[in-house]
Amino acid sequence: MDNFNMESDESLETQREIMESDKSLETQRESMENQLIEPKKLLEMKNLKVYFVADDKELKAVDDVSYYINEGETLGIVGESGCGKSVSSMAILRLLDSPPAKYAGGEILFEGKDLLKISNDEMRKIRGNEISVIFQEPMTSLNPIKSVGDQIAEAMILHQGLSKSVARTEVIKLLELVRIPNAERIVDEYPFTLSGGMCQRCMIALALACKPKLLIADEPTTALDVTIQAQVLQLMNELKDTIGASIIFITHDLGVIAEMADRVMVMYAGKVAEVADVVEIFESPKHPYTIGLIRSKPDMETDADRLEVIPGNVPDLNSKPEGCPFHPRCESAGPRCSEEFPEETIISDSHKVACWLYMEGGVGYE
Repeated sequence: MDNFNMESDESLETQREIMESDKSLETQRESMENQLIEPKKLLEMKNLKVYFVADDKELKAVDDVSYYINEGETLGIVGESGCGKSVSSMAILRLLDSPPAKYAGGEILFEGKDLLKISNDEMRKIRGNEISVIFQEPMTSLNPIKSVGDQIAEAMILHQGLSKSVARTEVIKLLELVRIPNAERIVDEYPFTLSGGMCQRCMIALALACKPKLLIADEPTTALDVTIQAQVLQLMNELKDTIGASIIFITHDLGVIAEMADRVMVMYAGKVAEVADVVEIFESPKHPYTIGLIRSKPDMETDADRLEVIPGNVPDLNSKPEGCPFHPRCESAGPRCSEEFPEETIISDSHKVACWLYMEGGVGYE
């Protein structure tokens, strides 16, 4: 009998080990499957065209732009002033006055819903709630005759139905989250009594008030000095992990992009020039415009007396050249460049470029 009991115990133990092993293998399989699952797209822009109508002419500010941003991702959009960065992003929330702006074509899909086709009432429910914006000029973006606390609480009361007293408590917590000292006092202050850095922190708190899924940061550090800029960037990186939001980060500063972005999109004259992950865009840029931007960035490791520059200027919307809009400034331009805009060429799974050099027959074609 004792032998029988011992054998039974050993058999049960063996079965437990097999079951534990099966569970472990199942866990590993699920983990591998999760790694193979593609990231979920939060927002996708397809062939967006935004024109400004002036003197019976259509000025193409954004011309056939397509991109996407995944959940939890930071997409950096770079380019000189006038390249269409802000216009394409403000179009997401339909913040462009129409007229003169005209949404001439394309789709902006947010969680599968086309934001260009929904009603104004539906759009209001999304603005400041599911999608928020941090503007580049906090001193002019905040209302000077309302306390910062009232401005932040307004979104909570409107979208979340909180009472004024509860909203005030939540605002103080938000101000503490963005590292504003003496939050209980600052909540009653007016924007003109605060520094630029403090106002920008209040703008970030306002944007985060309803825990948005997508945050559009339109050059949020442009008006700040270098020290405050570094603090704000560090804060945004930490908050991204805290709230799990996706970020579209618009800037002309490549140093900021290197610190903030997962992927980078380079725009020029309303067109997408190049898209790649942040490491690849710096280590292996393809488009002559991207290369020019990177070369014009100060480098502490070189002894160059002068920075390299891209000759000329971004073309005026009223006089955009035919073909690739960069060709008048491009040292590698050929005859085709002035005739037709090139199709997108896939360099790798995460790298695409629109340049004739990488089309079949071009010097960069492989």
